[in-house]
Amino acid sequence: MACRPEIARLPPYNAGLGTEAVKARYGVASVVKLGSNENPYGPPPGVKAALAGLVEQVALYPEADVKLRSLLAAELGEAEARIVLGNGSEQIIRMIPEAYVSPGDRVVTVVPSFGLHILDAEAMGGVVEAVPVTRDCAFDLTALIEAVSKPLKMLIFANPSNPVGCMMGEADLRALIDACPQDCLIVVDEAYREYAEIDPAYPQAREILRAQSRPWIVLRTFSKAYGLAGLRIGYAVASCEEIARTLGTVRDPFNTNIAAQLAAIGALQGMEHVRQGVERTVRDREAVRERLERLGLAVAPSLGNFLFFRTAVSSGELAERLLRHGVIVKPWKETGYTNWTRVSIGLPEENERFLAVLSVVLESVAAQETVEA
Repeated sequence: MACRPEIARLPPYNAGLGTEAVKARYGVASVVKLGSNENPYGPPPGVKAALAGLVEQVALYPEADVKLRSLLAAELGEAEARIVLGNGSEQIIRMIPEAYVSPGDRVVTVVPSFGLHILDAEAMGGVVEAVPVTRDCAFDLTALIEAVSKPLKMLIFANPSNPVGCMMGEADLRALIDACPQDCLIVVDEAYREYAEIDPAYPQAREILRAQSRPWIVLRTFSKAYGLAGLRIGYAVASCEEIARTLGTVRDPFNTNIAAQLAAIGALQGMEHVRQGVERTVRDREAVRERLERLGLAVAPSLGNFLFFRTAVSSGELAERLLRHGVIVKPWKETGYTNWTRVSIGLPEENERFLAVLSVVLESVAAQETVEA
């Protein structure tokens, strides 16, 4: 049976291999998983206490997000009615075009990008214009302003960027917003915000967006700095209750499960643990960056918990060679970036193993090219 043509044209999302699959396929005893930007320090200790007694509750449907939304509203200084929870912020990324994008609507984003920013809009028939980053891996403000100066339904991008890691500062963010049509929905994905906030130049998007009249949504997640990736919970703050209600109409009933809600509540009470994990990750990110550059690789500036680097060999071949040694990274497959790879920052010993294996692999590739020449 034929599906909708918009769906038939979409590539599958590249989630990569899991730890057990790599062990089985490559016969390795241990695996370093640095492909999904997970938090190696895990969730705050309060999450374990928050999940105590969970088994007694699993026969019941979850609450309608009331307590978590209330806590988030108080934490953020926002009206509870403007907060929407999702089964990961990924679900909300899908809900937004389901609610607002019709066939033929223009959507502007950046490239390379988090794939769902493009795929979910295209699934609804949106026409996506993806603006490449500059040669030095920064947001191309001039090209973005030109793209949004035409009629469009939605602007969506991550700040800091995923996978590049670059940041759009306050002045550029204001200029980009000002260039958008008044009826354009502006969506800023802040999945890696906690890591970027260490830089004092990182802008407060909600404050900037509140100061203007266009509709907007800011996305956040508990998957990264809070260490809850396996439970799938994120949220959005909308510019008005109407947008939140509209997203609610396409939201799955009971879309955030009991465990995710309880864990998120526990995580919000462990901000010192979150802060320490972020600081360690940022410190180690810079150490890994220096080592990659010493290997002669081009590395994009990053404010996330990952690095984006370029090699002479294709990212697919590099990732395959690393997998043989039990190291998982994320090969990038978007056109124009197939020599770029994203590596997550793990524990120090995991980073060391990645760097050691990468050095061996790069030497092997160079030796093979010499022989073939």
